[in-house]
Amino acid sequence: MSNINLDVIIKYIPLYIQSAKITIILGVLGILLALIVGLVCSFIRYYKVPVLDKVIGIYIEVSRNTPLLIQLFFMYYGLPKLGLKLPAEVCAITGLGFLGGSYIAEAFRSGLDAVGKSQLDAGESIGLTRFQLMRYVIFPQAMAISIPALGANIIFLLKETSLFSAVAIADLTFLAKDLIGIYYDTNEALFLLIISYLIILLPLSITLTFLERKLRYAGYGL
Repeated sequence: MSNINLDVIIKYIPLYIQSAKITIILGVLGILLALIVGLVCSFIRYYKVPVLDKVIGIYIEVSRNTPLLIQLFFMYYGLPKLGLKLPAEVCAITGLGFLGGSYIAEAFRSGLDAVGKSQLDAGESIGLTRFQLMRYVIFPQAMAISIPALGANIIFLLKETSLFSAVAIADLTFLAKDLIGIYYDTNEALFLLIISYLIILLPLSITLTFLERKLRYAGYGL
């Protein structure tokens, strides 16, 4: 702390609060998009829908094997060359949704596959339709089983928001780099950056861990 100027930190706190709001809003929107994409893709792969199943498989491989930074660069700098210019915020949300959707799809599909066939047979024997089986038998258990993986992916995606600065979004990382470049307050800027992400991620991590334990005690995910 001897190399950190507290007066500088106090002066910068309002700036970090504003950048944190931008980071959280874009991160939450991106994660919501990833959850929607992931759930739809997992259902398609679970039911092995012809043609779409293979398309989703290709999407998952492409998404998981290309860095988010490259995806953001392609959307923000590459698409305008093809005549499609997207705002930086749209690129950030879409990029996070594109990357996260593939991870969440695989995480939730593993939860769907983990539901025992005997339960499906029992449901069919009492006359449940395919939709009712999914709603009352498969989906609740799959969701509970997938909570650890889904939680880990959500935290991973929130940490990936640190790359938004690459497309000129005034997020936390952008602010820290800006302050370092202009005022050379490296220690203070990086200290506040670390604290900001801890404040965002630590409560979420604790909440997800608590939820996982509650579900485990309730008999799910075993």
